[in-house]
Amino acid sequence: MKALCRFAATLLFAGLALAAMAWGATGSDPAAAPAAAMIAPGTKITMQNWRQYQAFMPDGMVALFEGKYFWKMPDDVEIDVGPTVIHPLPKGYLEATGKYAAQTALVALPDGGLNVANYRGGEPFPNPAAPHKGWKILADFWYRYFPHLVVNSQDNLGFFCTEDAYGSINCTKSLWVYRQLSFNIDPGVPVTIPGGEGKFFTMWAMVYEPEQEKYSTNLTIGFTDLARPQEIYAFRPALRRYQPVASAARCASSGSDATPDDGRFGFNGNIPLFQAHFLGERKILTLMDFGTAGGDFPGNYDMPLGWPKPSWGKWEVRDTYVIDVRRIPSQTQGYCYGKRIMYIDKQFLGLLWQDLYDARMRPWKFDFDQPIVINVPQVGPQNSSGAHIGHIWDVKNNHATFFGPADGHGFDILINREVPQQWRSISKYTTPGGLGSIMR
Repeated sequence: MKALCRFAATLLFAGLALAAMAWGATGSDPAAAPAAAMIAPGTKITMQNWRQYQAFMPDGMVALFEGKYFWKMPDDVEIDVGPTVIHPLPKGYLEATGKYAAQTALVALPDGGLNVANYRGGEPFPNPAAPHKGWKILADFWYRYFPHLVVNSQDNLGFFCTEDAYGSINCTKSLWVYRQLSFNIDPGVPVTIPGGEGKFFTMWAMVYEPEQEKYSTNLTIGFTDLARPQEIYAFRPALRRYQPVASAARCASSGSDATPDDGRFGFNGNIPLFQAHFLGERKILTLMDFGTAGGDFPGNYDMPLGWPKPSWGKWEVRDTYVIDVRRIPSQTQGYCYGKRIMYIDKQFLGLLWQDLYDARMRPWKFDFDQPIVINVPQVGPQNSSGAHIGHIWDVKNNHATFFGPADGHGFDILINREVPQQWRSISKYTTPGGLGSIMR
């Protein structure tokens, strides 16, 4: 279970009116402080002037500045604002959107959830509108662009570190393989990979360090039929075999602050199990194009919070959708989160921040997601590249988790044709049977 939860990390209604009130309780309250109309490039945001810019911050970020919890902004925090940089989405993704979006439809399920019918590729619901606007945005997020194949190298093992209230840090290092098997649009890649029919994506990750956890491996399989539950398998080195992971483990944390539902770069819940209400649109601050800076943990982080130092680079103001995502009523029993407030970038549809609440609707975790800008072969630079830096602060238990694809060696992320043949095997990295070849 411990390895599963670590992998899930490299890999989280009383009514719409009440949800909107909760969303506006802190940083989104226009009366809290005079709001700037926009943030000019060159602006430096510090502890002395942050209230002028809190309208551009998610609620969790405002709470960190306010010092409401154990986790709080360091006194020397500095956010240097630069221009907003737009990297156009891949031509193939835009063409698939234009070709197939008109035929994509919502389907109501007997349990109260929603599903997508006739999806063939691209953004399923461009210009989402009522009814079900929030859920359409969630579906757009689910089908955002990803490269077909993303692998980190053995010289660039991904890090996953936890920190407790006493400043103790524990880390693992792992190698991972992310593959999209259907709805591909990258040049030279089949739309559906032979041998991967019926599967949308797979995530495979193996622990390399520490030695006592080496070879612990997890495989997650997501299907093209969204109503089909994901399958998760774990290889246990002590047993020399793999086993399925029960669906009840979607909420398990086992020492970390990420659950399997927080995987896949922010959210990996089967979306037919969730409803999503549209709360509005916001401009928020984020940091994405930061080179190798995020790979040096904790050396290049402002500790103990683990906040990016100014050396990481310039922050941007991005347009986002804000949605309130909750389990459908028939599926709430025993589920860990009461709601998650997600800030989704309007242009590339990736998650930038989310505030997670417990079952009693109390603030629980603040999740800062930083998609890494990487040049995708034959496509160009993309924000949604299959790699990101994550920070999760648990404000109930004074615990934190940090993870990313670099281990101080730079972002040696291999994408599509850059991936060596040894990592291309469909049977080894996308099927539970492939886990049986570990340690042989």
